[in-house]
Amino acid sequence: MKVTEDDIKSVASLSRLKIRDEEKATVLKNLNDILTYVENLNSIDTADIEPTTYALPMQNVFREDKVKPSLDRELALSNAPLKEDGYFKVPRVLEE
Repeated sequence: MKVTEDDIKSVASLSRLKIRDEEKATVLKNLNDILTYVENLNSIDTADIEPTTYALPMQNVFREDKVKPSLDRELALSNAPLKEDGYFKVPRVLEE
């Protein structure tokens, strides 16, 4: 499958991109190179290859949940620019 200038114009219009005339040749070549590479990948026989989720073997990364002493509330709030009733106070980010 080859990409044409009409394809580039159509995709650029759909994606709201402006491609300058001097860029069209480069974009056309790059897209055709990508499609050629994918066609090469499609020609590889993967019938005996088991699908994988990760490239490397994964292990359970969870650790045991242990209760540990935490930072004192007053110490945690000591450098807070705003605090109220023992909590960090932050500016409102949602409008009503």
